[in-house]
Amino acid sequence: MQLVKNTKIALAFAFAVATALIVYFMPRSSHQRYIYEENRPWSYSLLTAPFDITVYRDSATIHRMTDSIDATMVPIFLRDNSQPTRVLAAIERNDSLPRHVALKLANAVARVYRKGIVNQEVATRIARGQLPEVKFNESNVNVSCPTSEFISQRDAYAHIDSLFTSSDDHRAFSAMGLSSLLQPNIIEDHEATRLYRESLLQPIMAGIGLIQKGEKIIGPAEIVTPQRYQIIRSYEQTLEKQSSHNRSQLLYSLLGKVLFTALTLGLLYMFFRLYYHNRLKQNKFVLLPLMLVTLFFIFTAIVAKLFNSAIYCVPLAALPVIMVVFYDARTAFFLTVIELMLCGLVASYPLEFIFVELTGAAAVIFSLKDLSKRSELVKSAFVAFATYTLAYLAFTLTISGSPEGISWHLLGYFGINAVLISFAYILIFLLEKLFGMVSVVTLVELSDISSKAMRELSRVCPGTFQHSMAVSNLATEAAHNIGANVQLVRAGALYHDIGKINNPAFFTENQYGKSPHDTMPPIQSARVIINHIHDGLARAESLKLPKAIRDLIAQHHGKGRVKYFYAMECRRHPDQEVDPAPFTYPGPNPQTREASILMMADAVEAASRSLTDHTPEAIGDLVNRLIDGQVAEGLHNDSPLSFRDIKEIKQVFISRLRTMYHARIQYPPEALATPASNLPVVESK
Repeated sequence: MQLVKNTKIALAFAFAVATALIVYFMPRSSHQRYIYEENRPWSYSLLTAPFDITVYRDSATIHRMTDSIDATMVPIFLRDNSQPTRVLAAIERNDSLPRHVALKLANAVARVYRKGIVNQEVATRIARGQLPEVKFNESNVNVSCPTSEFISQRDAYAHIDSLFTSSDDHRAFSAMGLSSLLQPNIIEDHEATRLYRESLLQPIMAGIGLIQKGEKIIGPAEIVTPQRYQIIRSYEQTLEKQSSHNRSQLLYSLLGKVLFTALTLGLLYMFFRLYYHNRLKQNKFVLLPLMLVTLFFIFTAIVAKLFNSAIYCVPLAALPVIMVVFYDARTAFFLTVIELMLCGLVASYPLEFIFVELTGAAAVIFSLKDLSKRSELVKSAFVAFATYTLAYLAFTLTISGSPEGISWHLLGYFGINAVLISFAYILIFLLEKLFGMVSVVTLVELSDISSKAMRELSRVCPGTFQHSMAVSNLATEAAHNIGANVQLVRAGALYHDIGKINNPAFFTENQYGKSPHDTMPPIQSARVIINHIHDGLARAESLKLPKAIRDLIAQHHGKGRVKYFYAMECRRHPDQEVDPAPFTYPGPNPQTREASILMMADAVEAASRSLTDHTPEAIGDLVNRLIDGQVAEGLHNDSPLSFRDIKEIKQVFISRLRTMYHARIQYPPEALATPASNLPVVESK
C-alpha cells in the first residue's frame, strides 16, 4: 500500500514538473496572437491600426547593423599628462643618481612618454592590427590618432635600458627601479567609449516609420511582405508593452495555459490508466512518454521562437517511432495526438501543422507495424518525407486553390526532418540504457537463432534448443491472441533454458541412453535441475541480456517444485515428511503476463513429448490439467493474467499441439522401399 502511495506521489510530481516546463516555454503574449510568416497569405480579417504605431527595424537588421558598428567603431582614449611628470619628479629627487645619468634618463623618459605608453593588452591589439587608431576627446571633439607610435611598458623600459652601456651608469640606472614607475599614459576611457557607442546605436533603435490610427495594416489573403511583416511585429510589440502592465490579463493568460496543459497531460494519464492499469506501478512506464512529450514540445517551442517556419525541421515523427519500438502502435498514435495539441500552440498555421504532422506520424506508425530490424527505422524516414510532402501539397492546394501558395522551401525542411528521424535509433539506444527498458528492435535481434548464443545452445544442447523453439512458437501465438508483448515472449522463450548449457546431459531432452540421475539421490538431482535457473541468469548477465529477458529466465518456473524427484524422495522415505524446500525453484513467481505464458508453454510443451495418445481429447486434458494445476498452486497469483486470458491461452495451446501431433497416413512397407521421387503425393489427414 505504501509503494502504491509513493508511486502516485512520484507520478503527480512528475506531471506537475512537466506542466510547469511546458507552460514556461509557451508563448507569453496575453493579447490576441496572430500567426503569420513572411511571403505567405494573411489568414485573418482586415487589420487596421487601433492607435499610432511606430515601426521599428526587425531584430535581425538591428543585430546586423550593431555588429557593423562594433566592428568599425574606434574606441576613445585619454592622455594622462600627470604620469610623465610624476616619473620625472622621482628622477629629480633621487640623489643617488649621478648628474649625467639623471639627465640622460629624464630625456629618455620624456621621449617615450611623448610617443605614448600603453598597457600590454592594448599593445597586443595594436600589434595584431585590431587597433590601427584611437580617438582622443579634445574640446568636446573626438580626434583620431594613429597608434603606430605607441609603445608598451615593457618595450619602453627595454629601450631606456639599452641606452646605458657603461656598467657604472647601468648599475645606477637599475638601482632607480624605473620599471615600477613607468606606467601607461595612454589609457582607454571605457565610460566615454560606451556613451559614444550608444550615440551611434541610437539612430538604429529609433523608429523608421509611422502608421497612423485607423490606417490599414494588411487585408485578408494579402501576402505578408517583409515590410508588412515588420509593421505587424511592431504592432504586436506595442500591444505587448501595453498588456505587460495589465496584471489581471497576465494572470488569466497564465491560468489558461496551466489548465490547457494540465488537461492535455491528464488525457495522457487517463490513457495509461485505461489501457495499462497494471503497469502504472512502474514509474518508468509513464515517465518515459511524459518526458518525451515535454522535451519535444520544448524543442519545438524554441525552434518556433527563433524561426517559425523551421518548425517543420523538428522530427516530431521520431516520437511515434520511439513509442512503437518501446510500446505499441496505439500508444504511439495517442501520444502523437497529445504532442500535436501542445505544439499547435506555437505553430504559425496550426491546422496545417497538425494535419501534416499527424498524417506523417500515422504513415510512420504503419510503416513500422512489422518492425524486424533497425534498417526499417531508416525506411520510415523516407515514408515520413513522402507523406509530409503530399500532405502539405494537398492542404495548400485545398486552401489556396493555386500552386502559387506553395512555399517550396518547406520541402527542404521536410528533408531535414526525415534525416533527423532516421537517427532515432541513437535516441532509442540511449533511452534503453537510461530507463532500463527493452525495445522491440532489440528483442527482434535477440530472437535471431543464428546468433552466437543460440548456435552454442543448438550445438551443446540440441534437445533443449528444439524444446525452446517449440516453446517459443506456442508462447508467441498465445501472446498474440491475448495482446501481450509478442517479441518479448519469443525472445524470452528462446533464452529461458540457456542455463542448461552447463549440464546438458542432466536434462531429459538431451539424454541418449542411460540417465546420470539413475545413480544420484533425488535431492542431488533436484539441485542440478534447479541450478539451471541460476546458471541461466549468470549466462544472461555475461551475454548482457536485457533485464526483461533475465526476469523471464528467473520466473519461468516460479516457486514450483521439481515434482518428479520430490515424489521419488517421498517414496524413498514413506514414513517421513519430506522437506519440499530443496525441491522448490527459487522464483519469484511470474510477475507479468509474458512470464505466465512462458511458464505455461514450457510445462505444456515438455509434457506433450511424453504423450502416447495424441487425440484431441488427450491433448486437451493435458493442457487443462497442467495449467489448472499451476493456477491451483498459486503460481500465477502475482501476474495480471485474467481468467479470460487463461482460457484463450489453453485454446491456443490445444490447437497448436493438435497441429503438431496430427495423425499421418501410414505407408505400407513396400512403399517405404520405393525411391522418394516415385512416391505419390498424399495429403495428411
